[in-house]
Amino acid sequence: MQYDFNFAPVFDSLDMLLRGAWLTIQLSFTAMALGLAVSVLCAWGKTSGPRPVRWAVGAYVELIRNTPFLVQIFFIFFGLPALGIRLSPNSAALLALVVNVGAYATEIIRAGIESIQKGQVEAGLALGLKRHQIFRYIIIKPALRTIYPALTSQFIYLMLTSSVVSAISADDLTAAGNNIQSLTFAAFEVYLVITVMYFVMSIGFSGLFSAIYRAAFKYPMSR
Repeated sequence: MQYDFNFAPVFDSLDMLLRGAWLTIQLSFTAMALGLAVSVLCAWGKTSGPRPVRWAVGAYVELIRNTPFLVQIFFIFFGLPALGIRLSPNSAALLALVVNVGAYATEIIRAGIESIQKGQVEAGLALGLKRHQIFRYIIIKPALRTIYPALTSQFIYLMLTSSVVSAISADDLTAAGNNIQSLTFAAFEVYLVITVMYFVMSIGFSGLFSAIYRAAFKYPMSR
């Protein structure tokens, strides 16, 4: 079987792909930042909060980690309107990504917190520090340094998982590719270019995270 490669229709629509890639980057970066905030709060609640908070965080984490992301985003976009909450596709996509990555990152950060020696916490208590001060000054930075590679790997996986948001018509890179493919029928060429673009974005995020690590923790990430 002979196949004539024709990338011209794809490159003619390159502006659409670039807009989709930019939205993917925006969604991913915003979800990473908000998801990190959610996960730090939840990890603190699960390790140091009162029992009802620990139960609530545990239920949230188990619910999200044991259900498909596609079902979660469908629930947010199609289910919440039944309660009077209507979100645009891009807003629903962002909320779903934050909720999803927040649950996974909570467990990563919790593991980092529990790796801190109890003697350091006891020293903070002996100095008269309050628990939130101990968490801020003694626990969180060493914990983040310990789990940083795992956390950033989860964030890159989040960026790749964001391709699912095209299922609710969010204008991401995959949705742009689907639209171009439906017009040109150049499926192989379209999805090959999209694959390369996702790969480039993954490498870019990896480089950014390495630079952040060097700036925050003063020495290169171990491989």
